[in-house]
Amino acid sequence: MSLKIVTDSTCDLPQEVIDQYDITVVPAYINFSDGSYLDGIEISREEFYKKLPGYATPPTTSAPAIGTFSKAYKKLFDNGATEVLSIHISSALSGIHNVAVLAAESMENFVIKTFDPGNLSLGTGLIVEAAAKMAEAGKNLEEILAKLKNMDERTYTFAALDTLKFLQRSGRISKLKAGFGSVLQIKPIMRMHAGKIGMEAARTSKGSINHLLNTLKALGPFETIALVHTHAADRAEMLREQAKSIVEQVLQAYSVEVTPVIGSHIGPGAVGFVVVTAPK
Repeated sequence: MSLKIVTDSTCDLPQEVIDQYDITVVPAYINFSDGSYLDGIEISREEFYKKLPGYATPPTTSAPAIGTFSKAYKKLFDNGATEVLSIHISSALSGIHNVAVLAAESMENFVIKTFDPGNLSLGTGLIVEAAAKMAEAGKNLEEILAKLKNMDERTYTFAALDTLKFLQRSGRISKLKAGFGSVLQIKPIMRMHAGKIGMEAARTSKGSINHLLNTLKALGPFETIALVHTHAADRAEMLREQAKSIVEQVLQAYSVEVTPVIGSHIGPGAVGFVVVTAPK
């Protein structure tokens, strides 16, 4: 039996992890007025974030086509896979998971399961990595899915955004809330867990970082911890330094730049954590 893992480019896993576990990544699209680009292939993250504030027309994002998933699945089976597990960004945020489901259903006589972890960015990525490790260790599909269902209940993504402007431009938040945040210089804090997204606020950048640290302290202890940012690597390293007194394992944590597919909605300057809490 050979079980292979498929995900999409919003998972934000480091390339070395993708390569190590032979994970198939299907790219989403970033759409500009002058054309569409494959995420992670046709446009770099650095280029995207530097240009993002200056776009007169905000970029949009779109899911890969059903045929793109079907080709990815078929290639794996042609190369000897007997089963595929396809794990994607929360269906509450994107249509990618639903497209994967349709592609899986269209392929008769193949064992393809899809899984919605109810998260985004490395909140999805850490679950993908765990699945790939279990597959490599010889765990069967049912065992892996049972573990993932437990893990997704313990996975949290929370980040301090620099502004509400990009959420407003993308249509992901009401203009009223965006205007309120702008007038009062409120710093939004987003939180994603189990398919539900929440929004809180702090008065200052310092207050938003303190909110992240307090959330981190309240959620511990942790099985896994990582840092995420949108073109704010230095700020993420400052956050790591501040967090080490709460949880020392943050010193060895991933720090990754969030895909433009997500960054187009939240804008540059965001920093945060993805954590998997320890089993109780």
